[in-house]
Amino acid sequence: MPAGTPIPGDEGVLIVGAGIAGLCAALAAAPRRVTMLCPDEPGRSSSSWLAQGGIAAPIGPTDSVDIHVGDTLDVAGHAADPIAAERVIGGASEAIDFLVAAGVPFDRDGAAWSLHLEAGHRRPRVAHALGDRSGAAIVAALWEQVRVAPHVEVRCGWRAVTLATDTRGAVVGVHALDAGGRTVLVRAAETVLATGGAGRLFRYTTNGPWAAGDGIAMALAAGARTAALEFVQFHPTALRVDADPLPLLTEALRGAGARLVTARGDFVMAGHPLGDLAPRDVVARAVWDCAQSGADVLLDARSVFASAAGDAFPGALALTQAYGIDPVHELLPVTAAAHYHMGGVVVDDAGHATVDGLWACGEVAYTGLHGANRLASNSLLEAVVCGRAAGAAILRRAPLVRGPAREVEIDSGTDVEAAPAWQALRLRLWRAMGPVRDGATLATAIAETRATLVSIPAGQRVLRQRHELALAMLQAAVNREESRGAHFRRDFPTRDESRDGPRAVFPRAVA
Repeated sequence: MPAGTPIPGDEGVLIVGAGIAGLCAALAAAPRRVTMLCPDEPGRSSSSWLAQGGIAAPIGPTDSVDIHVGDTLDVAGHAADPIAAERVIGGASEAIDFLVAAGVPFDRDGAAWSLHLEAGHRRPRVAHALGDRSGAAIVAALWEQVRVAPHVEVRCGWRAVTLATDTRGAVVGVHALDAGGRTVLVRAAETVLATGGAGRLFRYTTNGPWAAGDGIAMALAAGARTAALEFVQFHPTALRVDADPLPLLTEALRGAGARLVTARGDFVMAGHPLGDLAPRDVVARAVWDCAQSGADVLLDARSVFASAAGDAFPGALALTQAYGIDPVHELLPVTAAAHYHMGGVVVDDAGHATVDGLWACGEVAYTGLHGANRLASNSLLEAVVCGRAAGAAILRRAPLVRGPAREVEIDSGTDVEAAPAWQALRLRLWRAMGPVRDGATLATAIAETRATLVSIPAGQRVLRQRHELALAMLQAAVNREESRGAHFRRDFPTRDESRDGPRAVFPRAVA
C-alpha cells in the first residue's frame, strides 16, 4: 500500500509535540496516517531546537558501547536501568546513520567525526552539527523529511489541552485548541506524547513556554503511571541576563577549557577531582551555593573564544554578543537553571505507557536510561532511538477504531501564561525544588499549591493539570528522604545505599 494511503478502519496516529522524538516517531510510523500537533512555528516549538551540545554516541576509535553505558550508569546516581542503557546506547550507531541519511550536517575533522568531551564522559563522544547549533540542525533536517512525507499532516498552532478517554479509560486522542482558539476533539487509534520536559515549571529555566510539563500532566490526569518526578536536572551555566527563558551556555565550553569562577577570582570547582567537568548536578549545586551566599558566579571562557577552539561555538558567541557581552575579553555571568527532567511517563521498551492507546517518547517519557541524573547529551540520543522505536511499534499494531470520548469541560479563553497563579507556582517550585531542597520548604510548597488548586475552576484544564503535576513532583521530593543524583536534600544529605540499582527510582517490571 503506498505511503499516505488511508488504511480502512484506522483512526491513525496522533503525535503531540514536534521535537526530535516526535519527528522520528512520525517518520517510523509510515505508512500509518499521522497527525502532528505543533503549538508554534515548526521546529522552534521544542527544546530540541535549542539543544547546543549535540548527540552522544560511542562512535570514536577509542570508545565503545560498554564504556558509554558505564559512564551513563556512573552519572545516574546508582539508579539507571542498565538494560535500558544498553538498548538505547546500543542503538546509537544506527541512530547516527539514520540522521546522516536524513541530511543532518554533522561536523567532521577531515574524514573522521568531530567529537567533543562533556562532563561525565570518559571519551570525546558528543557529535555536533553546525558547531553548537546541533539541535536546530537535526530538527531542520528531520522537519524537511516530515514536510515531504505523504503520510504526515502537521497542524501548526494547535495545542493539546487534555487527553481524551473512553469509558474504559483508554486514550482515544486529545481535546485541543485549534489555531483559531476553538476547542476540538482530535481522535486517534494511538496517541503519542512527545511534548518535552517540565523546566518551565521553574522560575529560572533554559526551557521555553512549550516545556511546562503538560504531557506528563495530561498523562497523570488520564491515570498513567509516572516515575522519577523529583529528579530535575539544573544546568549550571545559563547566562544570567534579563530573559525568560535564560540562554544556555553549552557544557562543551568547559570541555574546551572554560572555568567557573567567582567575582573574587576563586575557582568554583577547585575542590572536586574532576573540576569543572564534574557531573552536572554537582556543578549546579556549587553554583547554587555560591549564589545563595551572595557571590556572583561567572564563566571565564576568554581563552576559548580567543583561540581557534572558539570557532566551534558560533551560537554561544552570537548570544553573548546579543546581550552586549564580549566573551573574548569579558567573563560571562551565569546561574543554575532548570534544564532537563529525568522523570516522566513510564513506558516499556517500545514506548507504550500503562494506559491503553497512550505512548510517550523523548523527555516526557521515563525509560530508565537517565536514572536520577542524565549524562550530558544522552537526551538527543534517547529521542532518536526511542522515537523511532515507538513509531515502529505502532506500525506493527493492528489499526483500530476507538470508542467514543467522554465529554470534558474546557475554558478555551484562559491565558495560562498571564495567570498570577502560574507565575506564583513557578517561583514556588524554584524555591522549594531547586538544586538544594529540604523537607520543611517542600511541605510549605505542597500546602500552598493545594490551596491554590482548590481555587482554580475545573474548566481551566491546563492550569489545573500543571498544579496537579507540581503537587506530584513536590510529594515525590518529600518522600525521597535521601540525596541521589539531581535530588539533593540538605536534611538528608547522603545516599541510601540500600535503594541502589535500577529499582531505586521505579520498579520497571510493572510497566
